[in-house]
Amino acid sequence: MHKLTKYLIESGVLKTPTIIEAFDQCPRENFMIQEYQDYSMEDTPFPIGYGQTISQPWTVAFMLEHLEPKEGQKILDIGAGSGWQSALLAKIIGKKGKLYAIEIIPELAQFCKENLARLKIKNVEVLCTDGSKGLPKFAPFDRIIVAAAAPVVPKPLQDQLKINGKLFLPVSAPDGDQELILLEKESEEHYQKTEFPHFVFVPLKGKYGQNY
Repeated sequence: MHKLTKYLIESGVLKTPTIIEAFDQCPRENFMIQEYQDYSMEDTPFPIGYGQTISQPWTVAFMLEHLEPKEGQKILDIGAGSGWQSALLAKIIGKKGKLYAIEIIPELAQFCKENLARLKIKNVEVLCTDGSKGLPKFAPFDRIIVAAAAPVVPKPLQDQLKINGKLFLPVSAPDGDQELILLEKESEEHYQKTEFPHFVFVPLKGKYGQNY
């Protein structure tokens, strides 16, 4: 078992067999820029260029465990960055599933495509567009996950979620802190909301993001 996977299991955050297997199949160093690859086992975010980061492994594991992705689902991954989380999700949903990965920065979108291609991951479509608007053309989605902090939960993302679907994203609180918000869509008008305080993400860019 990969050293980082073992650490996340021992820390108590990584529990689900399919997610554990995905972490083992997608080593983090494959999605880091060269100068930081030797530190891929460290449980901390690292720069990937253009003011963006590859997220802390514990946070990625925490979000995926609460998102509960399943085989065959259609998932929207916003703020794909270098593609690590996209790769993990792609492995979990398998060949029958489809992942749409959005990255607004062109150079990172290309980096993401190259990293996924190198691992021969084919069930992901990478798009360079405004992820804060979602992807209405391919909606609705079983799951939507966002790796950048919005000022509020974008309404388009709620609308593009299937009934019984889950949306997980960081939102900036008025005091400057950030919290992760998990929304489970019970009907077109009703969502079950769970909040997890004290997280740190880069700002979400775009129409429903922060000062783009």
